[in-house]
Formats: sequence, C-alpha cells, structure tokens
Amino acid sequence: MRLLHTMLRVNNLEESLQFYCDILGMKLIRQKDYPGGKFTLAFVGYGDESDTAVIELTYNWGVDSYELGNAYGHIAIGVDDIYGTCEKIREQGGNISREPGPMKHGSTVIAFVEDPNGYKVELIQLKTQGLPEKETAAAGANS
Repeated sequence: MRLLHTMLRVNNLEESLQFYCDILGMKLIRQKDYPGGKFTLAFVGYGDESDTAVIELTYNWGVDSYELGNAYGHIAIGVDDIYGTCEKIREQGGNISREPGPMKHGSTVIAFVEDPNGYKVELIQLKTQGLPEKETAAAGANS
C-alpha cells in the first residue's frame, strides 16, 4: 500500500492552480471536467503519480466557499532553504502565516503559508543544523 493523493475542495480552480504550480512549484499532472457531476478535478504534485503522492484539487461548479472545520491540519513540504523559499513565496504574492523559525519545543525550522482557500501548508527545513535527517523528520511530525 501507499498514499496516492490528498483531496482539497477549492473555491476557484485557476487561483488554486496558480498557487500550487506557480508559487509552490508543483506541476499540473492532469485535469478533467465532469459535466454530468458539475465538477473539475486537477491533480498537482512534484512528481509522477506512479512514484509520489499528489494533491487532488476538486472544484465543484458554482460553489465559491467551504467551511474548513477544525479537524484539518496541514500539508507538509520539505524545502532546502526555508528562508529563501518564504521570500520567494512572499515576492509572488503568497501569504506567509508563520515566519520561518524553530518549532515550539524543538529545533526543526518550520514556516506556514496559506493557499487561496485558507488551507495551511507547512514548510519544513530538510537539513536542520546539527540534527540527523531522520530526527528532523520526526521532530516535524510532532509540531
């Protein structure tokens, strides 16, 4: 077994594609309209679906807002240079909701950005000073 994708309902598909592809650097893997069901699915990610988990963006035609609820947490993306990545996201109009810095009760450097729908995306510095990669990943899971 392996994780295939995570589905997010989006208010505006073009705005969401611009965020995930242009700002976060993912690629649009495939997109299809389903006129009978009045929805569009777009799959984005950093690699092919056969190798990596991706994000399914679901646009239900005519729906322009959703309640996010309080159970959803975030998507996490590992980055090589968290400070440079945040600066680039900011320059492209992205919303940094938590500036880069150590997580509470740990040393892993994290930041948070929000997509156009309010979904949170955690950025995790992949190589934290002094921490082996395995310990860094475990620390990020506890934030």
